[in-house]
Amino acid sequence: MPGGRLTQQERQQIALGLADGLAYAEIARRLDRPTSTITREVMRNGGPTAYRADLAHRATERRAHRRKHTPPREHGALAQGHGRDDEAVREYEEAFTTLLMQQGLPKMMARVLTCLFIADAGSLTASELVQHLQVSPASVSKAIAFLEDQGLIRRERDERRRERYFVDDDVWYQSTIASARGIAQVAETARQGVSVLGPGTPAAARLENIARFSDFISESILRAAEQVREVLYTKPEASSGGTAKPSSDRG
Repeated sequence: MPGGRLTQQERQQIALGLADGLAYAEIARRLDRPTSTITREVMRNGGPTAYRADLAHRATERRAHRRKHTPPREHGALAQGHGRDDEAVREYEEAFTTLLMQQGLPKMMARVLTCLFIADAGSLTASELVQHLQVSPASVSKAIAFLEDQGLIRRERDERRRERYFVDDDVWYQSTIASARGIAQVAETARQGVSVLGPGTPAAARLENIARFSDFISESILRAAEQVREVLYTKPEASSGGTAKPSSDRG
């Protein structure tokens, strides 16, 4: 599989593929590149509807020029130890951010959430985020407010009275539960329309189908999330006979 930066010709092929409505995976297959490379390339250069090969190529050259003439930035709390490859971590951070953006998260919110995910402590201060992301404090503040409102992070004050932002180990569980409840609200609203539009009418039948589908999906997600959470967070506990028995210590 080829490595290195995308060439201008490859970017032109990406633009043609997007114009033909091809999926990222198909474009990647034709170029013999990882799908993540194509996804990242498109998302950082305007998205599938605004991507232009010439502009993307010039933007990449400018970024490379800046990196060449700019001293490496300090990563502060995200400084990598444990024998990690800094460049590999940086690429992974970018790929995860792109994934979150594809899921509907705005760019800055996705960048902040990814930083918290990959920080070993699972927490950072506003100044650490500003330093790592090289953005304004106002941008970080806006992103934090959004993520907190979505229940994806929480804030606490540390011993120095600084606000720290945390992602808990079960953040994905909380996010999934919130999503399931949102689907349940769709079901409820759709069902209200049945009586408004008149039972037995085509529109009411359509809304009833939406409500039934949404109810089933919401209940299935909630049930699966609870089951998975119980399995993942249940630890073996030694019984009096010396054998282990399951026990959950989550309160």
